[in-house]
Amino acid sequence: MTSMFDQYEQASQRSKQVVPPPIRTDISTAGFIQMKLQDDGPIFTKQKIIFSPSDKIIHLVVSSNLIIIAMANNVLLRIDMKQPDKVEEIDISKYAVGMKMSNLFLDPLGYHLLITLTPKNGDNPPPELLYLHRKTTKLKQAGKFKGHEITAVGWNFLNTSETVTGPILVGTSKGLIFETEISDGDKIFNTSLEQYWRQHYNRLTQHYRALAFLFHNSLFPKLPNYLPLYGAKEVEGLVFDIGKNSKPPITGLEFHKIPNSDKYMIIVTTIMRIYQYIGSVQNPDEKPLLQQVFNKYLNVQESFVEVISSLTYSKLQFYYPSLGVLPKSFGWLTETGILYAHIDPNLSDPKNALTKQQMIICPEASLMGNSKSHTNTAPLSFVLTEFHALLLYPDRVKGISLLNQDLIFEDIYNDTVEKLLNIVKDPINRSIWAYSERAVFKYKVTKEDRNVWQVYLDKGEFELAKQYCKDNPAYIDQVLVKQAEMLFKNKQYEESALTYADTHSSFEEISLKFLQEWQIEALKIFLKKKLGGLKSQDKTQITMIVVWVIELFMSQMGEVRSNDSSYTHNPQYIALQKQFDSFLAMQKVEECIKKNRKTIYELMSSHGDKENLMRLTIMHSNHEEVIRQHLYKNNYLEALEVLKSQTNKDLFYQFSGTLLQELPRPTVTALISQGSLLKPSKLLPALVSCNSDEKHAKEIIRYLEFCVYKQSCQEQAIHNFLLSLYARYKKEEVMHYISSQGQYISMVHYDVHYALRLCQEVGLTEACVQLSALLGLWTTAVDLALTIKVDLAKQIAALPSERDDTLRKKLWLKIAEHVVREKNDIQQVMEFLQQCDLVRIEDILPFFSDFVTIDHFKDAICKSLQDYNRHIQDLKEEMEEATKAAEVIRKDIQAFRTRCTFVDARDTCNSCDIQLLLRPFYVFPCGHRFHSDCLVAALTPMLSMDQRTKLADLQRQLTAISNRSEDTTSIGLVSLSIKDQIKADIDELVASECLYCGELMIESIDKPFIEEEDYERVMREWA
Repeated sequence: MTSMFDQYEQASQRSKQVVPPPIRTDISTAGFIQMKLQDDGPIFTKQKIIFSPSDKIIHLVVSSNLIIIAMANNVLLRIDMKQPDKVEEIDISKYAVGMKMSNLFLDPLGYHLLITLTPKNGDNPPPELLYLHRKTTKLKQAGKFKGHEITAVGWNFLNTSETVTGPILVGTSKGLIFETEISDGDKIFNTSLEQYWRQHYNRLTQHYRALAFLFHNSLFPKLPNYLPLYGAKEVEGLVFDIGKNSKPPITGLEFHKIPNSDKYMIIVTTIMRIYQYIGSVQNPDEKPLLQQVFNKYLNVQESFVEVISSLTYSKLQFYYPSLGVLPKSFGWLTETGILYAHIDPNLSDPKNALTKQQMIICPEASLMGNSKSHTNTAPLSFVLTEFHALLLYPDRVKGISLLNQDLIFEDIYNDTVEKLLNIVKDPINRSIWAYSERAVFKYKVTKEDRNVWQVYLDKGEFELAKQYCKDNPAYIDQVLVKQAEMLFKNKQYEESALTYADTHSSFEEISLKFLQEWQIEALKIFLKKKLGGLKSQDKTQITMIVVWVIELFMSQMGEVRSNDSSYTHNPQYIALQKQFDSFLAMQKVEECIKKNRKTIYELMSSHGDKENLMRLTIMHSNHEEVIRQHLYKNNYLEALEVLKSQTNKDLFYQFSGTLLQELPRPTVTALISQGSLLKPSKLLPALVSCNSDEKHAKEIIRYLEFCVYKQSCQEQAIHNFLLSLYARYKKEEVMHYISSQGQYISMVHYDVHYALRLCQEVGLTEACVQLSALLGLWTTAVDLALTIKVDLAKQIAALPSERDDTLRKKLWLKIAEHVVREKNDIQQVMEFLQQCDLVRIEDILPFFSDFVTIDHFKDAICKSLQDYNRHIQDLKEEMEEATKAAEVIRKDIQAFRTRCTFVDARDTCNSCDIQLLLRPFYVFPCGHRFHSDCLVAALTPMLSMDQRTKLADLQRQLTAISNRSEDTTSIGLVSLSIKDQIKADIDELVASECLYCGELMIESIDKPFIEEEDYERVMREWA
């Protein structure tokens, strides 16, 4: 029995579900893809649990995947569905002598279980309440509830603790409601109920006791039929009596906190009544918690909903979207049916949280072919899902839709199952369980919202129907078609057109429908919306719709124009024009017009709408034709305005010549307004063709100056043209322009040779001076400058490079010769000598005539002679210093040649630390000493590849000569000379500088100690 809850078998009982009629998928004729609807299977499927109880099942509760089963032999089975093999058996026989389990109550988290015990026969022993925690098998008696049969428990759905329930409400069979709290499994057992009542009544005032006595004897029927039995906050529990003398049992009890507020809602049901208590809780930490809610109803007329019933029971159920949130809906089962309502989370009515109340009559019909089921009794129990209610009868389970009350499911049990007892639902994972005395069944709910869209559709609630279509295009299309038909029937034509456009209904059929009612505006809306839904490849349909809509607009606007001469101020025409402009701006419309331009233009021309025709050409960048038409009619200003309004720059190059001839200033202003968007070189032909007179030339100069000075244009043709216009019409600007370009030929943007030739033609000598200097024609520049003024010539002579003294002197002498021979001004010549340090008195004396006396040059000649003497003296001193320095160097060389060092017998090699005198060695001036072979070995890695090769070759030659010398008895002078030369070459390579103090060591400072190719090997060796 402990391993059976994870094994299921398909039930053998008969069950039947209503299958909705197949969806008509051939509802469209354009663009709709036919689809095969998915078979989702039945909404409710039953599975029987392979389970054989040891005795009759009397109760079953489930919450949070925990199932508690009570059997007639006073044994509880506790099964965690996450570990179905571990079934716990809890025997409560010692607590239930002469008693039976009348009810079980399990909190939403599945941690707290309350067990109601009532006497099997008579009134003795009195009813009791047992408590069992999920993590223990030890039961505890709730002494203070002794004598009270608990028939309903309102759990705290906001609680998340495993050990504390938080405040809960408990209802009894006599109409009393208690508030208590279970904390750590012990708190409710601290005191007995009798002691609690004694403490409680001792705190009541005499007046309150009198009210209580009179109320219970029904002497004051106008007072509320519940009475709080508490008098101070120190009392642990709250007691409410809603029963009057009849003392009806509490059959349902729940409370919930309203989200985002401090209000609580309490729902209480008896056999025939349902009560609502709504109130604020200012201090949620104050206990008892719900006293603050009930206080509001102490002195007001009671309010309830009453349903006459002859049953001895009623059932209260809620549908929870998820744990910890307010229930979405509730149902109350009575003999009449199910009172069903939605819970208003916003409490629009502060006295009523139950909205959209309706009585759902329990169906008597059967789906098995009988007109009525075998029994017409009321259901024993029921559970709620989001859209359905499952009703439990003794021999069957029926499912009804909460939306339209249709019977959609019926599951009939055979006689082997025996009488069904109850149906329950796990509020957390929403599993549904039905049970009889010997069997347990589980119902699975699969996509119960699959047909909700159709129910809402039949009810005319289209927006809700769309929400539940699950993005199924066939379903959505049906909803939209029916919605559009209803709007059309209600003469809401424009709204109907918008909806029809979203459907796949026949385009022609819908268009004809609006034409028959002559609803042109609605037809336009339909066509435009339909156009928006077409794909770019539907070219034929797009063209047809675009042409049709334009025709409709042209007809409407033409009718207004014909009836109103001042139509431009007519509100109807203005509105139509805005709509038409908006339509033309649509991307698909623009593309269609571009491809069918001729047709559209002819259509507009046929209606005589020149304004929109012109606007359309502008909109579609067909400005060339518009400008041509304006120029043809000599409407130059209009042509210029069109040119300015468009963005095709090629048209500026095309029409600027004509417009410059007629409107030079406005056209140049328009060109300037384009800024860098235009290329001046492309405008050059138009500019050149219009410079025939001064008026046009000045405007062209204005544009060229804008290009040069504002846009920093560097095109040589533009600069040359500007310079030519300056030379012809604004000569005073030539020098300013040339100066602004600079004195370096590589930096100027005009053709200097062309400029020089141009200035020569118009006689601009000063400009020729500057241009000749720029070309390096210094002599010519100075000659031209001397024809103007000497100061200008001096400025030119000062321009050549200071390193070219010969040229500078030549230019200054030319100026001096001009001053002497042309002006014969000796005083100016003397000043001239002071201005140029390259020209001396002896250089200009030949320019004077023989009749000039020396008195005029006495000072200058004396000064010149003094300068020569100083220069000669400086040269003499420099020669003496050089002689002394040479003597010092000779002495240093002689001393270095005779220099020596001492080598001690104990001196060692600085490389190998072996005695130095054992092998040939080198001694450096710095004091370092190396064996020759040590020095070669250490220095070789630092040499270049060529030096290494040369060193190796010299060593081989030296070895070869040494070997030959050993084989001969006499050594010739030639052999000695060659050997010495080789040694000298080796010394020059390896001993030219110290290994430690020379440049080679300094250059090797950035070389790593370990070469890259040896790094990996060294690392492995060190590891």
